[in-house]
Amino acid sequence: QELRSGRFWRGVLAELLATLIFVGVVLGASAAPGPLAPALAGGLVAGGLVCTLGGPQANPALTLALLCTRKLSALRGAAGVLAQCAGATLASAAARAALQDDTGLVTRVSAVGTAGTALVWEIFATFQLALAAFAASEYAAPQAGLALGGAVAAGALAAAGPFSGGSMNPARSLGPAIVTGLWDDQWVS
Repeated sequence: QELRSGRFWRGVLAELLATLIFVGVVLGASAAPGPLAPALAGGLVAGGLVCTLGGPQANPALTLALLCTRKLSALRGAAGVLAQCAGATLASAAARAALQDDTGLVTRVSAVGTAGTALVWEIFATFQLALAAFAASEYAAPQAGLALGGAVAAGALAAAGPFSGGSMNPARSLGPAIVTGLWDDQWVS
């Protein structure tokens, strides 16, 4: 019955579109040298998506958190994750076609630490993002967008960024890996 609902399919489409936009903006910003542009772009676009599309997760980690807390049905969660991965892959294919150098598209473990260190920081940053998303769900769009955008930027720039690239989003890491075929330490993101 849920599959016949227009609300279900609008939600799935919103996940695909939001992830396409989010990953596209972050990957476009990754063409700039240094971590500042992608972190700020990710924070700004996450905040904007909350304000315009009403808060799609655009992130399988957040969808999983909603599933674990029973705020989302299993069918809606599975369809959302598939839509998020499809959106990220489409954005990655577009970024690869548009950018001359596609090596910056894939999140990688940095030389600062090990894959284990990167995993710990990635988990920490994703946890603070999920915490912000749950807390922001109680507020109106402008405040929720600011909270979520700030959490994305802080996680990408300060927390996990120096170790793992600060993806905090499995779809954001999976899309470029599928398109480029570069799978080094993909399990971290």
